[in-house]
Formats: sequence, C-alpha cells, structure tokens
Amino acid sequence: MGKQIKFSLVYRDMWQSSGKYQPRVDQLVRIAPEIINMGCFARVETNGGGFEQVNLLYGENPNKAVRAWTKPFHEAGIQTHMLDRALNGLRMSPVPVDVRKLFYKVKKAQGVDITRCFCGLNDTRNIIDSIKYAKEAGMIAQATMCLTVSKVHTVEYYCNLADELIAGGADEICMKDMAGIGRPVSLGKIVSYIKSKYPNITIQYHGQTGPGFTPASILEVAKAGCDIIDVGMEPLSWGTGHADVIMVREMLKDAGFDVPEINMGAYMRARTLTQEFMDDFLGYYIPESNRRLTSLLIGCGLPGGMMGSLMNDLTTNLESINKSRAKLGKPAYTTDDLMVKMFDEVAYVWPRVGFPPLVTPFSQYVKNLALFNLMQLEKGKERWTMIADNIWDMILGKSGKLPGEVAPELKELAAKQGREFFTGNPQDLYPDKLDEFRKEMDANGWEYGQDDEELFELAMHPEQYRAYKSGKAKADFEADLAAKKAAKANVGSLKPQSLTVDVNGEKFAVTVSYDAPKADAPKAAAAAAPSAPVSGNATDVVAPISGKFFKTKDSSAKAVAVGDMVKEGDIVGYIEAMKVFNAVAAPASGKVVEICRNSGDDVDEDDVLMKIQ
Repeated sequence: MGKQIKFSLVYRDMWQSSGKYQPRVDQLVRIAPEIINMGCFARVETNGGGFEQVNLLYGENPNKAVRAWTKPFHEAGIQTHMLDRALNGLRMSPVPVDVRKLFYKVKKAQGVDITRCFCGLNDTRNIIDSIKYAKEAGMIAQATMCLTVSKVHTVEYYCNLADELIAGGADEICMKDMAGIGRPVSLGKIVSYIKSKYPNITIQYHGQTGPGFTPASILEVAKAGCDIIDVGMEPLSWGTGHADVIMVREMLKDAGFDVPEINMGAYMRARTLTQEFMDDFLGYYIPESNRRLTSLLIGCGLPGGMMGSLMNDLTTNLESINKSRAKLGKPAYTTDDLMVKMFDEVAYVWPRVGFPPLVTPFSQYVKNLALFNLMQLEKGKERWTMIADNIWDMILGKSGKLPGEVAPELKELAAKQGREFFTGNPQDLYPDKLDEFRKEMDANGWEYGQDDEELFELAMHPEQYRAYKSGKAKADFEADLAAKKAAKANVGSLKPQSLTVDVNGEKFAVTVSYDAPKADAPKAAAAAAPSAPVSGNATDVVAPISGKFFKTKDSSAKAVAVGDMVKEGDIVGYIEAMKVFNAVAAPASGKVVEICRNSGDDVDEDDVLMKIQ
C-alpha cells in the first residue's frame, strides 16, 4: 500500500466560497453526526474567516455556534481547524495585539484545535506572531503560504517562504491555492522541497476548483509527499468551491495511495441536509455563477469565491457606467462586456500595487480598485482618483510588506496627498484596545462571557456585535430575506411593505422594499433625515458610489454635525461598498447646514448626503 493521504472537510469554506452566510447552529449540530459517520475525515474546518461575522449579521451568537459545532467532532476524535488572517484576525482590518492574543485563547477554549494562520501578503512577521500566540494558547499552528502566479511568486520564492515559517515555529504548512491558479507541476516542486528538507512537517493542500487545475494539482502534491487534502462535498463541491471527496478519493486510490473509505449512506444524508439548509435560506445568498467552473479566472487570478460578489458589483454599477457612456455618445455595455473590461483592469492594477496575493482582504482591494478605475475612466476621468483608506494602507505597507514594487505613479500620488510609506512592523500601528472594549461592556451591562468570549467578539467585530446585541442585525436580516423570498416567488405587487420582526420578544418595525422606484428614495431619506431641509444656495455632497453611508468608520471618531465648519477636501463621511470604506470629501468650504442621510442608510451613486453653505 502506498503513502497514506488524509482528508479534511472544509465545511465552513464550502459555504464561504459559495455565498454570504453559514448555517445556523441548530443546522450545524444536525449535520455533524453525518459528517462523522462518513468515516473519511481526519479533520473538519469549523470556523474562521467570515464565519463569526455572518453569524452576528443574522442575529446568532457565534460563540455558542463554535462550541456546539466543535463538540461532536472532539468526541469522535476528529481534529477541528479554523482559518485566521494573522494581523487581521477574523476580519478585514488589522487587530490590536491584545485582541489577537485573546483570540487564540478563546478559540482553543471553544474547541478549535488547529489555526491556519495566513497573511494575505505572505509577510512572515504577521504569520510568525500568530504562530507564537497560537502555541502559547495550546493550539497547533499551521502556517499558510498564499499561492499565486506572477514574476515574483516563483517556486524559489515559496521554498524560501517555507524555510522562514518553519524557522519561526510553524508546526505544519498549508499550501493555500485560494484562486486555484497554482500550476500543478510547480506546486509539486514546492512540496518536494519542503518534504525533502523537513520530512516530519505535515503539509496540507487547499485548492479552490474555479479555473479547473485542482484535480491535477491534488495528484501532483500527493505524489510529492503532501499529507492532507482539503475537500468539499455535494451540493457545494466544484464551481468556486472545492473538489468533491468522492472524486479525490477515487483518483488517489487509482494512483496507489492509501485513502479512507466513504460511508455513502452518510454522505447522501449529509448531502440532503446541506441542500435542505440551502432551501431554508442559505441558497438565497448563493449566486448561480458560483456553481460553475471558468478558466477566465486564470488570467485575472481572482479567487473563484469572488465571482459572485464581482458579478453583483458589475450588475450594481452597470447602469451608472452606461449612463456615463451615453453622455459621451458611446454604446452601452452588457455585463459580459464589463466583465472582460474588469479582468483587463485587474491585470493592469495588480502589478502596479506590488503583486499582493489575491486573497482576502487584498483580492477585494485589487478588485475594488480596478472597478473604481473602470468607473472613473468611463466618466472621462483618470485612474487612481478613488482609493479607499484601507487600500492605501496596503499600498503604503501598513498591512505588511508587498511582494513587489509599487508603481512610480502611485508613489507620486501618495507624496502629493501627503501619505508616507511605512517599513516597520505593521502591528506597531495598532495598539492595545481591550480596556476600551471592557469599559463599553461595563457601561452597557454586558457579560464578558465564558473565557471572555463575548468581550473578544465585541473587540474583533465591534459594529456587527453592537448590531447583534441591539437586535438590529436580526431585524435587517429578516427584512432582507423576506424581500429575497418575495422576489423569487414573483409576487404580484413589488411595492414596499411593512413587516414586524420579533427579536427576543422585542418588536422591530421594518420596511421591505423589493424593487421600489428610486424616485421614492429622496422622500424616505427626507423623512428619516436628522436635520431640516435648508433653503437658499448650498453645495451638495453626493455619494461617489452606491453603498451604505456612514458618518465615521470608527465608533470613537467624531462625526460631522450640522453647524460644523469644513474645508474643501475634508473627509465628511464614508460609503461602505464592496467591503471597504470609501471616503467622501467636502467639495467646497463652508458650514454643514443639512445632513440628509442617517448612518447605515443605503444610498445610490450621486444621492445627496449633506449640504454645505
């Protein structure tokens, strides 16, 4: 019998790569026994990435979900692992060091055995800190190499990266092929190097199937000495997800490897339950395009899981772009036209921002920057005129060292705007904050929770946790789901309807708008506006893009208020779109005389946010 290959079911990432939400805790507890009964998994991914944020977004306590979800696997002797973003923890933005340390203590106490820590830039300083904190908490530290293909991301680059991570204390190495564009033979060479130099280091391969390389890649890394393969299962295998365990097992068995048997009865029951969860509500948030393979992803290098959000972004902005084209006397684009233009712009942007591996959050940043450029170009403006603060942080080195050089044009733009490049340790920019969150919990009378897990949740996801505690998150989710269900049912009337949502005995009145005429939006905004309309000449501050309006992006920051004096160019608000906060600058100097929108309101491009006189 040949070398033994183990399988890990990435049940969290199956959902993350397909849509927006994860199953509820009651659903997770129902399916866990069937996953165990399949008898073929040595590991199961139970947490990480957006898991906890999306629990909060639909009003569920993620700490209870993680504890209940990991428990049956522990009892069955199956290891659990999670995906963590090193400096960014479980979110899109950097995390203070005291919160990072608490993160691993909480997750270990909740039953997560292994942390798969990765830095989206492959900056070993960020990963090695996570290795240290995880091991101090008693976890297995699996250091991750984010795989991509460019002139700087060579076989030699990844072999050197593995050396640094293992010297930094990594217990295991994960080969994270997040876009599935790793070339199979090259991946095999990297695994061969690691195994020949460090024969006792466990190597786990994670490959998305979007572009179609993955079966060949799995076979190559297995032949080179890989120990564990991440797999999915129907109905969420393939597409932008992962290769199905049935196919992987048969392929490796035919190649002479020792692979576990699959209890097909349990497989079918788990498959049925997963489909049931999709039919319940999760399927409403899974774009159909995510169910397909597409080799178009090879050229742009974007992860397959982004295709759904990318198509949503293109659809959302298509009307605005075509309006601009019409003004210039140009023909309208179709969605496919725009997609090709978008892929071309990603290829233009990526090398100029230093070749960050296209993985969360940097894949979103590159994609967003390409879309912003495309929108501005179609309006007859120049590239680089809309760069969100957190994208600037990536460019300037505040998230870590970029693999490549930033283009001269961006260096010149940074200098013009007074922005400085940072070469120190990124963690130094984000000081401890747990004491601030303790004060907030004390002021609200909130319990810190078992092992300080509630304190951790507030510190890791402040805005989502506050919305969860107030009940707003669940109310918003219920309204959104009701709208999606009504739209799918093709209701006869698409007029906004009132709905009462009960959250833990407290009733919230919400309005469900399916496709209400946009002409109604100003009326609704005026009704909700915190200041009275102003008469006379005033300069409108308009939304540069569709999204959610926020007066600040940090709860500790002071928001602009009516009566404040501002200067042209001052930041007076933000539009959250495509997972980044886009600054809104004052177009003129003067006094803020009217604020037309509340924080959290949905706005369209060119909607008036406030007035300056």
